[in-house]
Amino acid sequence: MEKTAHQEARKDAAPARKHPVLRHAPLAVILAVAAIGAFTLRDYLSFETLRDNREALLTYRDAHFALMVAGFIGIYFLIVAFSLPGAAVASVTGGFLFGLGFGTAFNVIAATLGAIAIFQAARMGLGRALAARMEAGEGTLKRIKEGLHENEVSVLFLLRLVPAVPFFVANLLPALVGVKFRNFVWTTALGIIPGALVFTWIGVGLGEVFDRGESPDLSLLWEPQIIGPLLGLSALAALPIIIKAVRGKKGI
Repeated sequence: MEKTAHQEARKDAAPARKHPVLRHAPLAVILAVAAIGAFTLRDYLSFETLRDNREALLTYRDAHFALMVAGFIGIYFLIVAFSLPGAAVASVTGGFLFGLGFGTAFNVIAATLGAIAIFQAARMGLGRALAARMEAGEGTLKRIKEGLHENEVSVLFLLRLVPAVPFFVANLLPALVGVKFRNFVWTTALGIIPGALVFTWIGVGLGEVFDRGESPDLSLLWEPQIIGPLLGLSALAALPIIIKAVRGKKGI
């Protein structure tokens, strides 16, 4: 009798664990909100909005610093988690409101938390199925899985440091190929620091830019003195992969 009751309990619980709609729902919601936000929020999450509300934001920051920090991190988290437009504006705002040190820290915290949300949503659905297929696969799939496992940290750092890789892709792709969660978290937190410093630094001088009636020029991100160090860090992250490849070819 006890065995039958136990089997019935397991049978009742099984659909909840395996129902595909529930597994894919979080990522589907993120993609739907991202699509809607791309058309409806573009004009609101902008430097013009920040300029028009700068005095109110600074006044509120001075009166309610902790609440401003919590609100900023929460809004930035939502922007990243749902891939909404305005991530660059949010990063620059962090420097404008909180300075280089605090601004960089708050930007990194919010972006990391948002990245974790996307990662977990993707892993819950598509990531679990794809990772299982790669684990059981042979041939090309097996080689990809083994190569990723051997160079996981280096690949994750490359995704964060190479400027051409969109942030959403760097959050989604690792979940789909089954990287370790802890490696994703700490490489994200460290890997986005260089870019966060640059955006926050731009924000520190934003008040003077607004006073001149101008908008911040993000094209300086591609100046040699900025892009050079980022590419250097990318090359450093790729070095272990290159060394392993050379050793494998030479049989070292």
